Amino acid sequence: MLLDGLSQERLDHIEKEYIKTIQFSSLQQNEGFPLVSLNEKILLKFDDLNGDEADYYYRISYYNHDWSPSTLFKNEFIDGFDNVRIDNYTTSFNTLQTYTHYRLELPNDDIQFKISGNYILEVYTSEDELAFSRKFCIYETMASVQVGVYHPQNMDRFNTYQSVQFAITPIQTSFRNPDQNIKVVIIQNQQWDHTITGLTPQYYSGRTIEYRYDIPSQFEGGNEYFYFDTKDLRVTSPNINYIDRAELYESYLNIGIPRKYTEYTYAPDINGKFEIRNIMGPGDPDTHADYNYVYFSLAADYQLSDEEIFIYGGFNNYQLADQNKMYYNPSLEIYEGILLLKQGFYNYKYVSKQDEILNKNSLSGSHALTENEYQVLVYYRNIGKQYDALIGVGNANSFELIN
Repeated sequence: MLLDGLSQERLDHIEKEYIKTIQFSSLQQNEGFPLVSLNEKILLKFDDLNGDEADYYYRISYYNHDWSPSTLFKNEFIDGFDNVRIDNYTTSFNTLQTYTHYRLELPNDDIQFKISGNYILEVYTSEDELAFSRKFCIYETMASVQVGVYHPQNMDRFNTYQSVQFAITPIQTSFRNPDQNIKVVIIQNQQWDHTITGLTPQYYSGRTIEYRYDIPSQFEGGNEYFYFDTKDLRVTSPNINYIDRAELYESYLNIGIPRKYTEYTYAPDINGKFEIRNIMGPGDPDTHADYNYVYFSLAADYQLSDEEIFIYGGFNNYQLADQNKMYYNPSLEIYEGILLLKQGFYNYKYVSKQDEILNKNSLSGSHALTENEYQVLVYYRNIGKQYDALIGVGNANSFELIN
């Protein structure tokens, strides 16, 4: 079953507009979201554009495999205590936009995680108002997961979709009643707004259970992301047409065009993510990188009457909000949008929303050859347990597409 993130209440979102550049990943990799082994460190970083060194507090909640609230008490999934103040923060240095940069490592001296599964980190202001929240997952290796990405068997989707097939093998004891107790989630490019769930095992080969579905486990291949790099705001770079300095720097991107009917062209990307960097001066980019207004434009002969257009990427956790909505300029025949972003390398694409349904590829087109990352998350509720343990994770890339 393909789940559309717009049809569900989002658990990971931003409540305060002055919170920017949320990065949440393991210490080793710049991921779209943290997916780490038990006791592996994860790092949260974010900026407060008010720049007043405000107090923020974090809380941890536990969820079932489908992100429904768990019935566990807090002491059943963490050791220690949360609702603790984030005390690692630094004010920006030599930037036009003043901000306070915050850092939080988990687990830490105050809190350790006891079990694997789905978690939510919530950050609150000193007035006990939610500033933002983010998902993260902790796994334990109790099963091996082999994943492959295939061309679809049905010819009408052969050139536009990618099919994910996988097998799960327990490392020690066999699974009990896997049809009911095993739950799998397939994610494309670490983006929770579009996942496949609800698959049951098709075949049994000894202790291994196999999922060899075709259509039920297919994703649109999509297209490679556009990109721009603002690490140096003094000069233009690929896809940046013009840079100006007013109260803040302003970067004007090249006008984009819809790619729905164009042939696929390979262009390396980081699948929607972003990386903060700055070469305009020495120092840590986390506190020395400045903010700039980035001007986006998309060519359109006419205004789409029943669709809304958004700038889409990891910069705001793939949300569709007023801040990244585009508006039609009939005099120039383009859609326009402006985002305040920290210096760095960004991936983005243009997407549409119609009748509360996200259409990721209606403007960019879809190709089976597009490079995508896939992850298969395997949850298991053992007999007598009250939670869904995340017992294995499998990874595959469509670069290794199998015919």
